[in-house]
Amino acid sequence: MALSSMTGFARQAGALPDGTGFVWELRSVNGRGLDVRLRLPPGLDRLEARLRDAAAARFKRGNISATLTLKREERVARLTPDPAALEQAIALLVAVAARIPGCPPPRAEAVLALPGVLRAETQAPAEEEEGAKQAALAAGFDAALAALAESRDAEGEKLAAILETLLGEISALRATAMTEAAAQPAAHRARLQAALAELLEGEHRVPEERLAAEVALLAQKSDVREELDRLGAHVDAARALLALPEAVGRRVEFLAQEFGREANTLGAKSASLALTRLSLDLKAAIERLREQAANIE
Repeated sequence: MALSSMTGFARQAGALPDGTGFVWELRSVNGRGLDVRLRLPPGLDRLEARLRDAAAARFKRGNISATLTLKREERVARLTPDPAALEQAIALLVAVAARIPGCPPPRAEAVLALPGVLRAETQAPAEEEEGAKQAALAAGFDAALAALAESRDAEGEKLAAILETLLGEISALRATAMTEAAAQPAAHRARLQAALAELLEGEHRVPEERLAAEVALLAQKSDVREELDRLGAHVDAARALLALPEAVGRRVEFLAQEFGREANTLGAKSASLALTRLSLDLKAAIERLREQAANIE
């Protein structure tokens, strides 16, 4: 079966052009549609649309949370003089030196060592550097999406085996129910004869044709062959859907609802304890099928 689950996990590490390391962590669980939640460090808001488009191009359903961990960038601060503070410091030192006889002129390192003369200036990344950074992060995200797809496919293989087991169980219960249902007319006849015999106490005999008509009416009302035939058709349809190389989760979920309707009708029409028990077993298997179908993409 070509099947993909909506459950998966992926981790992708990489490095930016300036050597800064990053790690993408992606987690996916089942959802009605596709919902991508991004947790990015400050300053990377412009990258969101690009990442969402990449996820939508690869997946159809699932709640995907993506977290980017970025190592703090350590940029060397460049020292630059404050023009106003520098002029003020020079003027002050020259004035002081002029008042002290024989004092040498102020040296440059002494001027620059004064508080406030030099200030640290962190250089902002250039536009070209920022573009290369975003491209590297987007490429890492694409690699993480590919790994997530592999994880979901691996889960899909396990899910396919579980679904096939459940479909086999439903098919076997249906076959047993077919055998049990075939005996319902005879059971109706015996039950009706016993009830009439007790009611009439042998004083009157019900005409055979009247008894046959009543039994036929009861058998018609409790005929479950149509429900069992549809149940068999649903099993075949489910197997055909699961073999398709595309996202079939919604259709399988809808089909699981149809399974449930047939099992409910079977239980309502049952004329024997054995058939009632079979309908309950079918409902239990169908519920497990429905739960697993909710994980299919």
